[in-house]
Amino acid sequence: MLRDIIAVEPRDDYGLHLRFEDGVEGTILLTDLVPFEGIFEPLRDPSRFRQVQVIPEVGTIGWPNGADLDPDVLYARLTDASIPNPFVANRST
Repeated sequence: MLRDIIAVEPRDDYGLHLRFEDGVEGTILLTDLVPFEGIFEPLRDPSRFRQVQVIPEVGTIGWPNGADLDPDVLYARLTDASIPNPFVANRST
């Protein structure tokens, strides 16, 4: 897929409103994606959660503590697209 996120706005209840470079946008809930454990545990604090920002070098979003999310997963969640498996080769018969 490789579509970059170009904007993010934190919302109430751990929502993230995302806009991708191709114009797709929508809101997802972080609570539907990850448990608040490990690197995501500090994001349980709403003030830390709201520190989310776009990381333009890699086309995704992340937080100052190093937590980030895969843009392909986020795009697939918003569009109901499947995520291509990089380990399955395309075969012509």
